[in-house]
Amino acid sequence: MIELWSVMAMPMDYDGLRTDDASLRTDNVNDYKITCMDFIKDISKDYHAWVDYYQLPEDEDKTRRAGIESTITRTNEWIAKVAQTIQAVDVVMNDGIQKMAESTAGKPFQIGVFVNGTSSYTKANSGIIDVNVKAAGRKGRKTKLGYHFKNDRFRIESTCDAHLDESNLPEGEFDLMDIHLKLHAENAKQRDVISFTVTVSEMENNVELDRRGLTTVVHIV
Repeated sequence: MIELWSVMAMPMDYDGLRTDDASLRTDNVNDYKITCMDFIKDISKDYHAWVDYYQLPEDEDKTRRAGIESTITRTNEWIAKVAQTIQAVDVVMNDGIQKMAESTAGKPFQIGVFVNGTSSYTKANSGIIDVNVKAAGRKGRKTKLGYHFKNDRFRIESTCDAHLDESNLPEGEFDLMDIHLKLHAENAKQRDVISFTVTVSEMENNVELDRRGLTTVVHIV
């Protein structure tokens, strides 16, 4: 079982620290679901506090808060209805934490990640799953596929043996990014869940000016 996150993720990093709290462990899936749903609601307060700290214009403030609130609702729906094991609950919970961090940081340039034409919360059959990534920079800037963390191109967590193909990835910059990645889930079974984050960099004169990740969770049907 993956431990609950007890330290809020910094919005620009989309990552946090986990601590081992034996009191939060249980073998009962339903009890664990309740614990994790409460945890999602509780940690959202930290992300709202970050939005407070940023002192944003009213429209942007509302957009980021709406993203956090939507993530609470959708993530807890998936924990309640989709996840069937403790491992699956962990995957969905951590997916929600990533999404709250992304909403908190905002989306300064256009970025979208789609599986079967759907973003954020989607479903697919087992096999090689097509992932369509689209992006456009601001003021004519270019975009390129970035790194989630240091040498890790993607973040991925799943209840099955899944991975994003890193061979022959586009390394160049795009005026309008519209690329396709391969998510290998040939061994996935019904009810498996896969969460992954694709990161895109906004570039100007070969220098990264900004970077954002977008997280998607896939329910295998």
